[in-house]
Amino acid sequence: MKKNTTRRKFLKATATGAVALPLAAPAYAQGKRTLKMTTGWPKKFPGLGVASQRIADAITAASDGRLTVKVFGAGELVPPFEAFDAVASGAADMYHAAEYYWQGKSTAFNFFAGVPFGMTTAEHNAWVYHRGGQELWDEVSAGFGIKAFMAGNSSAQAGGWFNKEINSVEDLKGLKMRIPGFGGKVIDQVGGTAVTLPGGEIFSALQSGAIDAGEMAGPWIDLGFGFYKAAKYFYNPGFQEPTSAESLGINLALWNDLSASDQQIIQLAAAQENVMNPADFIANHSRSLEILLEEHGVQLRSYPEDVMIELANATKIVLREAADADPLTAKVYESYMAFLDEVSIWTAQSEQAYLTARSIARSV
Repeated sequence: MKKNTTRRKFLKATATGAVALPLAAPAYAQGKRTLKMTTGWPKKFPGLGVASQRIADAITAASDGRLTVKVFGAGELVPPFEAFDAVASGAADMYHAAEYYWQGKSTAFNFFAGVPFGMTTAEHNAWVYHRGGQELWDEVSAGFGIKAFMAGNSSAQAGGWFNKEINSVEDLKGLKMRIPGFGGKVIDQVGGTAVTLPGGEIFSALQSGAIDAGEMAGPWIDLGFGFYKAAKYFYNPGFQEPTSAESLGINLALWNDLSASDQQIIQLAAAQENVMNPADFIANHSRSLEILLEEHGVQLRSYPEDVMIELANATKIVLREAADADPLTAKVYESYMAFLDEVSIWTAQSEQAYLTARSIARSV
């Protein structure tokens, strides 16, 4: 009887919540976090905004909800160029943007986004992942309280949109062009004026005449922004970004507070987008270029050879000045240029040689 009475008391107490269940709730339920991601572009915008959301969704799903990432488009939480400071201070937890937006903090950041006449996307990935680029990036970013990874790439940039033709180097002098990073410094070097604007402001600046030219990414994004309505000439190829890496930056204190498994989830989500995003661009650029040319009457142009040579000479000056700015930037510059010299030999014998052969084969 005593045993049965005790059992009845236990069941009654359990039903009323007086006795704790022997199985505790899963540990992760006690450590859930909602992370704020601020971005450098409009929310869910094709190519860029979509990439931000894909990263957020991947982190949320892979962590089984321990980490829920909420995305804020450019200007929703902070203006796009203030994303770095917001993450460094903890006002936001992470950003998805392009590192050349932070060149005012250190010119070294440019090397982790895109360098005029520099590495292609595949070459840049090789440098960052396998030849010391990530370690150098960690060193630069840690000084500002941030940990960053590559997280997407819009691939080789188009030359941009112009309200007049570029027939000589003289046509660059006095030109006001929206172009960030080292590309902007090159335009300054040849006598133009570089203007840094968020992508969402380029169209109105072109339309109003505040700028004479502007570049953003390539046919897909440019079609989405409607640049063809504001400028007549579309130049390609560009010189400024043979690769255009996007990045996921995380507040360093937050990063260090995460478990190893959650750190791995974030890192893998960034790496996944570094594959998905350039594929997305390649899948859509050709179709978008066809629309621009055939449906909107856009005139496709290329820079004359003497203009390209002048831009290349200016690039050498800009990069050398960046290296002279401070020892850490010099360290990044030397690593980047050494690998560029090395990898260019193989690229010429592989990708470049094959593309030449393919052109011949397809013309037969």
